[in-house]
Amino acid sequence: MTHRKKSMAELQRLTPTEYAGTEKITVSILLDDIRSANNVGSIFRTADCFALKHVYLCGITATPPHRDILKTALGATETVSWSHHEDSVSLVQALRGDGAQVQCLEQTEQSVRLRDFVAPANQHLVLVVGNEVNGVSQSLIDAADGTIEIEQFGTKHSLNVAVATGITVHQLSVLYRQV
Repeated sequence: MTHRKKSMAELQRLTPTEYAGTEKITVSILLDDIRSANNVGSIFRTADCFALKHVYLCGITATPPHRDILKTALGATETVSWSHHEDSVSLVQALRGDGAQVQCLEQTEQSVRLRDFVAPANQHLVLVVGNEVNGVSQSLIDAADGTIEIEQFGTKHSLNVAVATGITVHQLSVLYRQV
């Protein structure tokens, strides 16, 4: 059996104008102190792909129009709503005060396995992802509602931040589209 690759026209992707008018799922990503602008751009593409509400760029995380972000985002910085904030802990406190549930993507003593996570119905969910080396800071973990962990079965203790974000956002997208 032959599996012919679909053409761009057959994929029927939305134009940026059409995308702007589509309903987004109530999931946002908070990037805290991400060192690699390439990772930031990749996460922007993920946010566009799954129609996320917003991307919060915090601390030292690069912001568009950084050339490495633009290289990997492939235009997603023009379609995804984003903002920059110096202090991620204050932002998390404000988001929680506005009714959002904040979950960190991190391995902790109390983390919930991604496959067991229950999406909060009718509530904005903010997923916090942290620095490539140090992960999510303890102060952010303390300010959040909880932690989600991707189960791993090999010798490595972590995934690339953009890969981990993609895996998690895909699962959240499935959950939010069922709620």
